[in-house]
Amino acid sequence: MFTDKYKYKLPDLPYAYDAVEPYIDALTMEIHHNKHHQGYVNNLNEALENRPELQKIPLIQMLEDINKIPEDVRTAIRNNGGGHFNHSMFWTLMKNNGGGEPRGKIADEIKKTFGNFAVFKEIFNTNAKKVFGSGWSWLSLDKNGKLVATTTSNQDTPLAQGLTPIMGLDVWEHAYYLKYQNRRPDYINAWWNVVNWDQIEENYRNAF
Repeated sequence: MFTDKYKYKLPDLPYAYDAVEPYIDALTMEIHHNKHHQGYVNNLNEALENRPELQKIPLIQMLEDINKIPEDVRTAIRNNGGGHFNHSMFWTLMKNNGGGEPRGKIADEIKKTFGNFAVFKEIFNTNAKKVFGSGWSWLSLDKNGKLVATTTSNQDTPLAQGLTPIMGLDVWEHAYYLKYQNRRPDYINAWWNVVNWDQIEENYRNAF
């Protein structure tokens, strides 16, 4: 369960930078983690530095109720808090020798909701390809516990839509450009080879 509070820190990767090669290269992972994610953490801490009333609130709560955040820091928390939350999840969704098809409850729910895994994968991929500019493709749970496949722009999170994300793919160019240049579909297809279904299963179970 994500319970981060101020001051925020960059989480360690749960594997080496080259662990998911050749699908995502080590240099991309290092820059993505050490530069981009660290930047979100730094900017989030800076935005909250003089707001002690907000420092006490867990990040996930602020993102769920983003429209209640004071306007002068709302955009900074939305962008940088969202970036920290999204990436903290994203790193855990990959592993060496990952991929394949899901097992357990998440597999059952994907079949129940989408018909079969192939249909779900096509929907998720299409969503990822259609994100205009920067953003994310998500698999989340709605308030009734039903799976939904959605997208968000920039570093927005499904939390602000009343959803609980359990799986997300970063389709910002910084996630793939060094290896794939403008070939986002190639990156999306490659990513399925490193998906950590055990973590997604855990995320699903913890959502209830």
